[in-house]
Amino acid sequence: MTGDIEAIIETGGAAAIELAASHLAKRGSTPASCTNCTHPLVGPYCAICGQPTKTRRRSVRHLVEDFVTDLVNFDSRILRTARALLLAPGELPTAFREGRTQPYVPPIRLYFFVTLVFFVLLSIDNIAILQIEVSATPVPVTWIKGNPFVPNSAYQHVSKAAQLEMKEDNDPDVRKYTSPLVPISREKALRPGGVFDYSTQMHYFAPIGNYHSKLTQMQRDRLLLNDLSDSKDPKERKAFGWLKTNINGFIARIAADPAALNEPLTTWIPRALFLLLPLYALLVGLFHVRRRKNYFLVDHLVFSLSVHTFAFVVLTVAVLLSQILAGEIILWLVFGTIAVYIFVAMKQFYRQGWFLTAVKFVCISGTYVVFFLLPAVAAVFILSAFGG
Repeated sequence: MTGDIEAIIETGGAAAIELAASHLAKRGSTPASCTNCTHPLVGPYCAICGQPTKTRRRSVRHLVEDFVTDLVNFDSRILRTARALLLAPGELPTAFREGRTQPYVPPIRLYFFVTLVFFVLLSIDNIAILQIEVSATPVPVTWIKGNPFVPNSAYQHVSKAAQLEMKEDNDPDVRKYTSPLVPISREKALRPGGVFDYSTQMHYFAPIGNYHSKLTQMQRDRLLLNDLSDSKDPKERKAFGWLKTNINGFIARIAADPAALNEPLTTWIPRALFLLLPLYALLVGLFHVRRRKNYFLVDHLVFSLSVHTFAFVVLTVAVLLSQILAGEIILWLVFGTIAVYIFVAMKQFYRQGWFLTAVKFVCISGTYVVFFLLPAVAAVFILSAFGG
């Protein structure tokens, strides 16, 4: 029925144009044809396709005037959109839902623009999203003779920091439950150059080149896996061989360059987040399913676009702050700012009470982080490590 009405309106519009052109012809005026769709022109714009009558080909001055006009109009929309995005959480999806789309940049275009700015800024400032610094610490080896289980067995000394990690959180006395010695193989104990403890430290939003590998070639080689399977099945050995090759490749890259994952991360992160956009919209829609007559799926999708766009704005600011603040502080600021923004945006867009909004925010955020975001981060990390 709706299609029939639209067809009647379109046909009626074309008939009206033909009728007006006929009257003009009777009066001795010959109507021009649209250069785009060839229909008769009545007025400054084509009523069928919207093509202007004047195409501004007559002078360079007109071309410059059109450029300045379009630029000013575009800049004003950008400014209004930026103000609404940053200072009025929930305004952009509300404006879309209410049909007030003309003052603002379309949500999908805004999302792509902001993500492009973020990754370009990362490249210009030479900032790595994540750097993994591997360090090796030599540790002494103790031989214990007469051990009833393993004669002349060797034990590696464990640092106090490692002992603290080994103990349970509620144990008051570390020495009771952890030992400063751990058993190691005789082959490992007799290695030339000694035994090493390896540790990693994560650095977020730090300039590339701030951290360098301090491992010797010998220390790097000892990080690599020797074998993963003793199976006699050729298929299993082949599968484990593939896994060992990829894991060793990842270990070797990280040991040689702390920023080795940065390039593959910047490749996979935008793809993963773009896939998460509709999943977040579906999740939000599920928690507002009883209001589906007022909020369509497209409304939830625009809300998802707006909060993910703001997340990239915050990440862009984080890149700038990385010059003066530590990465860990920036990471907490990023999470806190995004959480507060989403909560306020949800309150303004769905127009429910603070308590109900808080309950839904916690449930939606928890579900999204546990079942969508963390698996996506793990997948990105694996793809970056193995496919890097």
